[in-house]
Amino acid sequence: MIKSLKAREHHFSATEKQLHVLNGGAFEEGTLNSFQTHLQEINQWPLKPNDLEVFQVNVGYMCNQVCKHCHVDAGPDRKEIMTKATMQECIEVIASNNIHTLDLTGGAPEMNPNFRWFVESAVAAGVKEVIVRSNLTIILANPKYHDLPEFFAKNRVRVASSLPYYQRGKTDRQRGDGVFDKSIKALQMLNKVGYANPETGLFLDLVYNPSGAFLPGDQDQLQMEFKSALKEDFDIEFNNLFAITNLPISRFLDYLVASENYEDYMEKLVGAFNPLAVDGLMCKNTVSIDWKGYMYDCDFNQMLEMKTAGEGSQHISEFNLEALKKRNILVNNHCFGCAAGAGSSCQGTVA
Repeated sequence: MIKSLKAREHHFSATEKQLHVLNGGAFEEGTLNSFQTHLQEINQWPLKPNDLEVFQVNVGYMCNQVCKHCHVDAGPDRKEIMTKATMQECIEVIASNNIHTLDLTGGAPEMNPNFRWFVESAVAAGVKEVIVRSNLTIILANPKYHDLPEFFAKNRVRVASSLPYYQRGKTDRQRGDGVFDKSIKALQMLNKVGYANPETGLFLDLVYNPSGAFLPGDQDQLQMEFKSALKEDFDIEFNNLFAITNLPISRFLDYLVASENYEDYMEKLVGAFNPLAVDGLMCKNTVSIDWKGYMYDCDFNQMLEMKTAGEGSQHISEFNLEALKKRNILVNNHCFGCAAGAGSSCQGTVA
């Protein structure tokens, strides 16, 4: 069985520990083939990008919640915050390279003091779609956030909101006591200003993550269950449900190792590898930007400090679209999470 991360603290930095576990454990004795090996077997190595369509920008790791599965390790004590200058660089790159979607994430992105300026500036620059990944409870966390539904609606922001389950018990166990009730209130506030109403065209999506070391169920079935329960119990409407696999990094990896579930979970992911999901991986049309402006193939690689490959294409200040198109996408064994079963991306299943 894998040794705990804590036992290795004097040998590695936090990121090195994570990578050490991902490259060891179930893989170190050859019991499982690596993700690279799986790509080689289906002639997808090296993994190459398609056209760049989405800028996913992490504006800071500060959050009002501390969720057990969080791959960002976000929380109230995190101080990393993107500056307005870096935001401006992102907008200029998006506008000059015909990138149609700005996907804002965190932490709780709304806690960045320049968040509203960023959204308004992106809209003014002609960005076709702005997505905000909200934990919902931020809307009720402080009076200064209470008007966020109106702000989102005014700027026609697409809201992708986290809701682990349509019942209180499972949600609060994963995200903290009282989170479910606050989330329901926030969803009702979003509905009130027109979200998920066909006449307004304002999109409200829910994001579902499993509460433990297992793959999500069928996305279409989950969506029907969520729609039925939330409508019947709370008169809540939403557009789509995105089922996302928990990737074995950061806080969730710590949980897997501490609970001695890491090897079993990796075996599940590897056993469920789906070659058809590879073409739909989000790293093929998305670049992730961290709070300092560095670029990654996805936000999971961001947490492992795996910057995009190649010189001259690792920071927003030196953005080079042609270099990014030619790069090899960096992978590691956490990538099994995105290619397992029906696949997983920030837009839900992919196969």
